Amino acid sequence: MRSFADAISLAPDQNDITPLSQSWLLGFDTETTGTRPTSDAIVSATLVLRDPDHAHNNDVTAEWIINPHRPMNPKASEVNGFSDAFLSSHGQEPHDALADIRGIISLAQRKRIPLLAYNAPFDVRMLDGDLERWNLPSLDDLVVVDPLVIDRAVSKRAGKRTLEYTTRYYGVEPLGDFHNATADTVAAVDLLPAMSTLYPQVARLTVGELMAWQREAHTQWQDSFNRWLAGRGRRPIHDTWL
Repeated sequence: MRSFADAISLAPDQNDITPLSQSWLLGFDTETTGTRPTSDAIVSATLVLRDPDHAHNNDVTAEWIINPHRPMNPKASEVNGFSDAFLSSHGQEPHDALADIRGIISLAQRKRIPLLAYNAPFDVRMLDGDLERWNLPSLDDLVVVDPLVIDRAVSKRAGKRTLEYTTRYYGVEPLGDFHNATADTVAAVDLLPAMSTLYPQVARLTVGELMAWQREAHTQWQDSFNRWLAGRGRRPIHDTWL
């Protein structure tokens, strides 16, 4: 992934006062064998480097198909279209693919380029699980942007907040089918300019404020959601963001 590393090296160094609306972003999305980070694995991953002064035509994109060496959950296969036979024949060995992915993310983080993922805990924890499984160093103290957390904090709209519904709400046109890692990554990155335009408080967020702001936003959302669950006699949820 030399060309991707070269593109990051040419990006400007950012810092804690870089506004989110002017920040370079490294979009990230995965497709997986299932939903459990401790036992499932990544089968497809995409990284998209976005220059805030340009749109899709200047994106730098890399995609990996990975042989997970474990079976697909049939329900996951129905969603993402990957089969055991295809992954066995066409997938890259996990150690090599994951080392490439980890290396690119690390380069971007050193330049304070945030990692952007929709519902980021899922993708980040899946990556953490695979790095540990294949004896690769973990990625600690990541600066992450999660459009789902931001949307929950600033938009009081009703209805679903899947990536598909959220892009529709913000007027983002997908470049491919959802549940394709590349199409999902580009759509998630495209949400940030739309959110920054509609909500000035999002545009004013800085790289240094991002993590604390999103953790607090997630806590407030979870408290509100748990009150809603309690009113219906349902059990509360207790999870953390990142």
